[in-house]
Amino acid sequence: MTRQEQPQAGSADPLDMQRARLFALLGRLLVAPPDAALLQGLAAMGPQPGTPLGQACLGLAEAAARAEPAALEREYQALFIGVGRGELLPFGSYYLTGFLHERPLALVREDLGRLGIARSPGVAEPEDHLGFLCEVMAGLLAGSFEAPAEEVARFFDRHLRPWAGRAFADLEKAQAADFYRAVGALGVAFIEIETAAAALPA
Repeated sequence: MTRQEQPQAGSADPLDMQRARLFALLGRLLVAPPDAALLQGLAAMGPQPGTPLGQACLGLAEAAARAEPAALEREYQALFIGVGRGELLPFGSYYLTGFLHERPLALVREDLGRLGIARSPGVAEPEDHLGFLCEVMAGLLAGSFEAPAEEVARFFDRHLRPWAGRAFADLEKAQAADFYRAVGALGVAFIEIETAAAALPA
């Protein structure tokens, strides 16, 4: 969903690159259902550490191994699109105010403009979509967008920390979720880590 350049190899700290890959994966899974190639790659993930994040990654790999692309199209439709609306509305404005297109969206657009980041052409979803915000975080961490570390932390603190964990928790327990239950669990575990890290003294 974001307009960005591909990061150069070695352009970011290895830990930041790992974080960027997780944000990018979550963003990709939230903006469209995974295709067969992505499912195959997820299913092939190797052994994971016995941490909550590692267990969530293992759960996603297992869910990908049994998933069918056609069924995932229907699942994604039911969760995020529906007839009129999907089961979930993964937008910052909705989670923070109860309505769409409210002040949180304006704040996102303000920061995106300051950072020189724009949606890709043809994308209709407003910029406070959880998938879009995860993609922005991936770009910031990977060095696709030029921004100092404090700007990266500020973007997370303003636009993801207040509500992303709740949105992923809702996805994990959504009635229409099967594969996406594992995506929600991964998001919950990852946002908890990011939130705890953001609270540490600089």
